[in-house]
Amino acid sequence: MALITLRKNLYRLSDFRMHGAALKSQPLNHVHKVVKERLCPWFCSRQPEPFRIRFHHAHCKKFNSKNGNDLHPLSGPVFSQISDWVRLEQNVKNGESQTFYKRLSNLTSSEEVLSFISTMETLPDTMAAGALQRICEVEKKDGDQGLPKEILENSIFQALCFQLEKEPSQLSNTTLVTALQALILLHVDPQSSLLLNLVAECQNRLKKGGLEVPNLCVLGESLIRLHSSGCVTLELIINQLQGEKLETFTPEDIVALYRILQACAEKVDEHQTFLNKINNFSPSIVSNLSPKLISQMLTALVVLDQSQAFPLIIKLGRYVVRHVPYFTNEELRRVLEAFMYFGYHDRFFTKALENRVAAVCLTLDPEVVCGVMEYCGRKRILSKPILNAVAETFVCQSEKFSPSQISALMEPFGKLNYLPPNASALFRKLENVLFTHFDYFPPETLLKLLHSCSLNECHPVNFMAKIFNPFFLQRLQGEESHLDRLNRARLTQLFLTAVLECPFYKGPKLLRKYQVKSFVTPCCSLETPMDSQLYKSVKIGLIDLLGAKLYFAPKVLTPYCYTVG
Repeated sequence: MALITLRKNLYRLSDFRMHGAALKSQPLNHVHKVVKERLCPWFCSRQPEPFRIRFHHAHCKKFNSKNGNDLHPLSGPVFSQISDWVRLEQNVKNGESQTFYKRLSNLTSSEEVLSFISTMETLPDTMAAGALQRICEVEKKDGDQGLPKEILENSIFQALCFQLEKEPSQLSNTTLVTALQALILLHVDPQSSLLLNLVAECQNRLKKGGLEVPNLCVLGESLIRLHSSGCVTLELIINQLQGEKLETFTPEDIVALYRILQACAEKVDEHQTFLNKINNFSPSIVSNLSPKLISQMLTALVVLDQSQAFPLIIKLGRYVVRHVPYFTNEELRRVLEAFMYFGYHDRFFTKALENRVAAVCLTLDPEVVCGVMEYCGRKRILSKPILNAVAETFVCQSEKFSPSQISALMEPFGKLNYLPPNASALFRKLENVLFTHFDYFPPETLLKLLHSCSLNECHPVNFMAKIFNPFFLQRLQGEESHLDRLNRARLTQLFLTAVLECPFYKGPKLLRKYQVKSFVTPCCSLETPMDSQLYKSVKIGLIDLLGAKLYFAPKVLTPYCYTVG
């Protein structure tokens, strides 16, 4: 196993510690100077852009969740959750290494890790990679920031990096990919000689077919994070993984495989046969997935548009119920996105969601609150515990919601025709927000919000004059030649509200060109679809009663645009 080697001399890590302590009174010695000169260019203060995912139906924000979970001993890597700690330990079986990993897993700061390894007489490459992995874990507990300057300039940390960069060809596969993964997550400069050497060695071994399945998965995710090599290297990884038996993959490997395929989503048609094979195998490992892995798998299925994998989606849905209390805010949001995308829901998930939202709604992120409400609105789930908790959250914390989030939050109340117990406080708070920040609401967002209020008979009389104003209507239309039918229908319904429900309204009226004659259209409708079974039963009864169908007519359009029957 390699030690730190400079000019054909061997140095112990403890020597670096002693030299570092002596710097206060002495000039830099030759060894420390060489390490400093070699390593300073490796790190840059600018953080690379976080990896983003584009959904087919929506754009999601940061793919990495900033959940701030407490560290657990031997916890998985930040974004792959592949058991690198276990694999590193399996490579070294002696008692000293077991003691090393046990002590390392209990350290909770970079300073503690560096102080611990400085006491080591020698440090094999495998242990050096493990130390970097642990530094990565403890630094990532508070978010996706880079390493502090004092850690970057620490001579022990620099010695660790120099040891791995010196002879990458001598590193084991697991040590190589683990070190690469940790350094990428620590925001090492992608153009540094350190990272370039490790990536080049990984690509060299990849071309020779010398990497095992777990290492291929870690390498693939690392390159995605690095934005390196595009899909070319990832395609090579996928091609090699296709030749392996899925039965030999761990659950972590399967999820990593989905994420690698997700990064090449534009080539999903080429990989569909392989995807079908994975989709058919994956239900067998769902029971072993953690909340984070379930969230990642569902996200990948959305990006890859795997609607036909419904047996897998149903199996994931059943196990999601068990994990609802343990999802981070970001993971829960992605689960909800996936369920809405695939049209999945069941009463057990709704119950679990009710328990979580009712218990911690005040601490949920605004995006998660809006995701929960959108899920209830789309699936027409009238969940009083959820709606009541969200209403209370808005009354107490309205300032944390953006205009678009306020609209998304209020829309399900109108769609489900539900007024919470604190309805008066809710709409009073909403009115105050609108009076204060009216100009900050985009025209279409404002129209949707006011329309939702009118559906609950909370007519926005104080704002009707503003939305019927030609200037507002021109902003709503934008650069289009005409206003789309759905917004015209909303405007018409608000105008009819003013005419039929608010005779005291004396403000401007809606121009004829912005009105519709019917709320039912093939593309969109503001009327609730008729229940087909109920319609058939009523029609049969009327025929029996009246003797023939010609004596009654269904779906009659009234002068006020509504359809009767």
